[in-house]
Amino acid sequence: MGDREPNKKRLLELLRAPDTGNAYCADCGAADPDWASYKLGIFICLNCCGVHRNFPDISRVKSVRLDFWDDSIVEVAVVLQFMTHNGNLRVKAKFEARVPAFYYIPQANDCLVLKEQWIRAKYERREFMADGETILLPGNREGFLWKRGRDNSQFLRRRFVLLAREGLLKYYTKEGGKNPKAVISIKDLNATFQTEKIGHPHGLQITYRRDGHIRNLFVYHESGKEIVDWFNALRAARLQYLKLAFPELPESELVPFLTRNYLKQGFMEKTGPKQREPFKKRWFALDCHERRLLYYKNPLDAFEQGQVFLGNKEQGYEVYEDLPKGIRGNRWKAGLTIVTPERRYVLTCPNEKEQQEWLESLRGVLSSPLTLLNRLTASTESGRSSR
Repeated sequence: MGDREPNKKRLLELLRAPDTGNAYCADCGAADPDWASYKLGIFICLNCCGVHRNFPDISRVKSVRLDFWDDSIVEVAVVLQFMTHNGNLRVKAKFEARVPAFYYIPQANDCLVLKEQWIRAKYERREFMADGETILLPGNREGFLWKRGRDNSQFLRRRFVLLAREGLLKYYTKEGGKNPKAVISIKDLNATFQTEKIGHPHGLQITYRRDGHIRNLFVYHESGKEIVDWFNALRAARLQYLKLAFPELPESELVPFLTRNYLKQGFMEKTGPKQREPFKKRWFALDCHERRLLYYKNPLDAFEQGQVFLGNKEQGYEVYEDLPKGIRGNRWKAGLTIVTPERRYVLTCPNEKEQQEWLESLRGVLSSPLTLLNRLTASTESGRSSR
């Protein structure tokens, strides 16, 4: 019993030890991890700890601060020596020796299915160890996903086919059908996990351009591994395309453009171009890589109602806190105004917290320089809005 406090003190010293990487979760990078896998020799966060508990033959976890670290539980002297010898950076070097460039490494704010499959791929399947089998690009892929209907909320089983070399994703409404319902170019495709919005822990949103609009497909699979494998296969196909399209750019500059999450999403109310129209509630999504602010009537709409291209300040784009003089919102009073060369977009937020988050996100986009990749769409998408 008397050894508990010295043992805990030693663990806390290991957490803060320099050049160990222990100050951040070994799996998702979250700051100040409070849990330790004493079988792997790493420090992890609470969320990742929940995944580790599912395979006790590989990982055993305890709270650094809340659990007792004494000989009644584990051989503490051996454990402390093991934790000291290993640590996050050393263990990551072992289990992440050969992570492919296209493989998505989840961050602290990513959904559980991404973290779970990343952890299982590392420690359970040992896919990225230096002495493992050669990792090949996923290439073509075929399988079934549950897809939400365009005009209703029903999810139906659909066959998807990815042709990586041709740079195409197809899906079919009939299981043995020869004619695809849609043929999607990898050039215009994005995929992002949207579990809360879709209402399924494995929910994936696939978007692509169609006739000048953004088309959204909402899909899921019962298997977490299957949906994450699809996600990474799409990323691999995107990497192949970008390497051909931009041979002068190093791979490291292409990877951030494989897929992207929305910088911010949520409801705001907007008025029309004359600023005399009634304010209407719309779902907004900010795509920072393509510099688009998209808005929808409902979060799960197949097509956007309108989109705003966001250039930078030098091109005449600005965002201001509050509403123009003489304009009042409908229900919400915390306002902001986006200025483009074509028009002003007047919006209201549910509260001041949301207002400040939107302002920070929009200002971040406007202050960043246009990259080679988003310059490709700037000329055709600038300031376009359907209503």
